Amino acid sequence: MAANRRPTLTDVAREVGVSAKTVSRVLNEDGPASARTREQVLAAVARLGFQPNLMARNIRVGGPDTTVGLVIPDLGNPFFGAVAQSIEDTVRDRGLTLLMGSSADDPERERALTDKFLARRVSILIVVPSVGADHSHLKSHRTAGLPVIFLDRPGVGLATDSIVSSNRAGAHDGVAHLVAHGHRRIGFVGDLPLKLYTRRERLAGYRSALREAGLPDDRSLVTNAHDQQGAEAATARLLALADPPTALFAGNNITALGIVAELARSKRKDVAVVAFDDLSLAEALEPALTVVAQEAEELGRAAATTALTRLDGDRTRARTITVPTRLIVRGSGEQRAPKR
Repeated sequence: MAANRRPTLTDVAREVGVSAKTVSRVLNEDGPASARTREQVLAAVARLGFQPNLMARNIRVGGPDTTVGLVIPDLGNPFFGAVAQSIEDTVRDRGLTLLMGSSADDPERERALTDKFLARRVSILIVVPSVGADHSHLKSHRTAGLPVIFLDRPGVGLATDSIVSSNRAGAHDGVAHLVAHGHRRIGFVGDLPLKLYTRRERLAGYRSALREAGLPDDRSLVTNAHDQQGAEAATARLLALADPPTALFAGNNITALGIVAELARSKRKDVAVVAFDDLSLAEALEPALTVVAQEAEELGRAAATTALTRLDGDRTRARTITVPTRLIVRGSGEQRAPKR
């Protein structure tokens, strides 16, 4: 056998001097084989480094793979990394392996990824939906018993379980915190695209806190960005207004990085900041960053636990599980507004 070729079932059979069918029976434990033959086959498997093609076997026998398919929008976002880690920790105890891919928030790329996961007959499919995606193509799979879970955002065209954060309430709490410290001009730097579920919910929470405080909804204070550089530029525009904000609310961790970077560059230490989503170095900043923290681990655990319950036969109606956020006070959101 060539040194650069992966060993096959046929190679194992040739090594032992039996048929490929006999090797298959031993490995799959689905037929008679003597103890001596089993010992020889397993020894050859170890010697050659043969890895059974579980996907091919599962497709052949019509069973599910021992994998969980997870589609997230951004592999580089630490929030989704923490969610994925929690999912993996939860399903590992059931002998399941996590497979993950990035949709880049592109509906076509999301569809291609889900199709690949479905083709290998994953046991569970968990999707962070892209804006504009239609999930009706998953109906037949869900009807057939595949647990399909929407995470972080609801899907479209499919009634199934969704696990989300309390986005609106969390944003409300963060902005109300700034209002309580005397701020009346509060800027909002949200994510893109504009139709993104989390952005819409957090903007609604921002506006409800302003309404509750009797403050006007000044559209000039609302801006958006999808990366750190965009958030830096958006922050600079807000600070350049004739009547600039004295506080800023970041719609997620990426825009928070842009806000903090621009404030540092412009040497502005007089602007209060509260961010939605925590950052790994939030406590090391000066001042330390006040955040509305999502419970990433709990979101992942809830998604995995719900999926496993469905896998075990739960056929009750689809439900939405909302995981609460929490305000973590560290200093940046407690700066008092300057007196006017």
